[in-house]
Amino acid sequence: MLSLTRQDRTQFSFEQNHRNVSSLLLSVTRSRTLPKGLQLHCHIIKLGFQAIPIISHYLINFYSKTQLPIDSQQVFEETHIKSSTTWSSVISNFAQNELPVLALQYFKRMVDHGVRPDDHIFPSATKASAILSSYNIGRSVHCLALKTGYDFDVFVGSSTLDMYAKCGKIEDARKVFDEMPMRNVVSWSGMIYGYAQLDESEEALWLFKQALFEKLEVNDFTFTSVIRVCGNTTLLGLGKQLHSLCVKLSFDSSSFVGSAMISMYSKCGMIEFAYHVFDSVPVRNLGVWNAMLMACAQHAHTDKVFDLFKEMESCSMTPNFITFLGTLYACSHSGLVEKGKYYFDLMKRYGIEPGDQHYASMVDILARANKVQEALLIINQMPMQPTECVWGALLTGCRLHGDTELAAYAADKVFELGPPVSSGMHVLLSNAYAAAGRYEDAARARKMLRDIGVKKETGLSWVEEGNNVHTFSAGDRRHFRSKEVYKKLEELEDEMEKIGYVADTSYVLREVGDEEKNMAIRYHSERLAVAFALITFRDNRPIRIMKNLRICGDCHTAIKFMSICCGRVIIVRDNNRFHRFQDGKCSCSDYW
Repeated sequence: MLSLTRQDRTQFSFEQNHRNVSSLLLSVTRSRTLPKGLQLHCHIIKLGFQAIPIISHYLINFYSKTQLPIDSQQVFEETHIKSSTTWSSVISNFAQNELPVLALQYFKRMVDHGVRPDDHIFPSATKASAILSSYNIGRSVHCLALKTGYDFDVFVGSSTLDMYAKCGKIEDARKVFDEMPMRNVVSWSGMIYGYAQLDESEEALWLFKQALFEKLEVNDFTFTSVIRVCGNTTLLGLGKQLHSLCVKLSFDSSSFVGSAMISMYSKCGMIEFAYHVFDSVPVRNLGVWNAMLMACAQHAHTDKVFDLFKEMESCSMTPNFITFLGTLYACSHSGLVEKGKYYFDLMKRYGIEPGDQHYASMVDILARANKVQEALLIINQMPMQPTECVWGALLTGCRLHGDTELAAYAADKVFELGPPVSSGMHVLLSNAYAAAGRYEDAARARKMLRDIGVKKETGLSWVEEGNNVHTFSAGDRRHFRSKEVYKKLEELEDEMEKIGYVADTSYVLREVGDEEKNMAIRYHSERLAVAFALITFRDNRPIRIMKNLRICGDCHTAIKFMSICCGRVIIVRDNNRFHRFQDGKCSCSDYW
């Protein structure tokens, strides 16, 4: 019979304890059980196990996963023997917990200590660079990967192209992607995401098709990126096909896919489909709640926005800055000043400091309600410098209520911010002057726009028909069915005039004759798009029109009359919100 010496038994006991502690640490990390993990850490210190590099690695990882990155840092600093695994753990800890500066500082310390980065450390460093949107630092990390021969590693390559994409350097990302000897789902998804973020929709969709052609097992992140492309380009038909594919591959239960689907259906004007997706997602994360809340705000389902907010609170789901942004947005487009003030103040109770977008929403709420002086007071009390969007909100309110002096003051403040100033801001100022009959000032504002080499964005409206998208601009006669479109539009206008429509030419902000003003307004892009939809879709399906600019006041009135004449629901999405026209009424209640 084999007998063990005392030394053998001690060694066996140490190794057994070491294995048991490691197993327990992994278990509490997986379950994110902080109290048990803290007790175990005390036990490790008593046993003297923290000096073992692998135990230190597990401890750093535990605190990282329980979102206590500074505790991970302390464990690292107390570790006497720092292996490459220990360095990898602490750098990953900082990157995963959104502390990119510390991640890069420790990466530099590691290199200075002569520790060579590996396929685990490089991805953390590139992730930190991506969070900072620091192209120069990310490129330096990439250069080091090239020098050490890790550029061909699939994980390093995937994280590098993701970093370049998030820094807006899509050409560099594509070069890395094309040169990778092996690609996995992360590299394909990162590349698709990069194109989607930069609105390079065709390339994103082509890559997705290529991934499917190569029989790549795509994941929920891949689907999320492509579905968002469909939402941004309002490709409802393709979005529905992707939804079916998600159901087939059981990705429809993913909360990430669910939030993308809600957003896609909302942006395509199909809010009822968004509700259906929301109800069917089994586990709703904050992204799902926010997507549904924002969809309701865009479609003027204001009461539902407040119901969702209450439901979130009752489910112990803590709202974040996006939740409040959507809620304030809903208040703004329904004229709910007191509600807006309530939710703005509620942010601080949740420990959320309002950002410039929240202030812009609050200014918009007040300015639209003709409380422009109160809006100006909010701006003057902001703890940060007001941005263009804040002054733009005030300028819009001034334009609506004819306060050209305050509008000019707001525009001056925008110009003080320095370039770049958006073309929309210049046009807003010009329109405010023109509406007050100050055509010389309006011309000067437009000249300023030309002098800085910025062109006014052309107003476009488009309609999806199967796999085709038909686009129209004002007075456009290039469409192959333009004769039929104009004929239908003339028939519609005759019917509209019989039931009381009168063109409001005050929305033509040029110094021209009445007849020319009348001709200019009657062929706006959204009217052409409606006429095209009526001759194309003979059934009673809702007509969905998308616009890149704000709908003009006369077109808003005209489409209300069109909905009576044709007996159809007409949904128009402009660059700010949705308008659902039915039986001569709009969902915005003419508050927009």
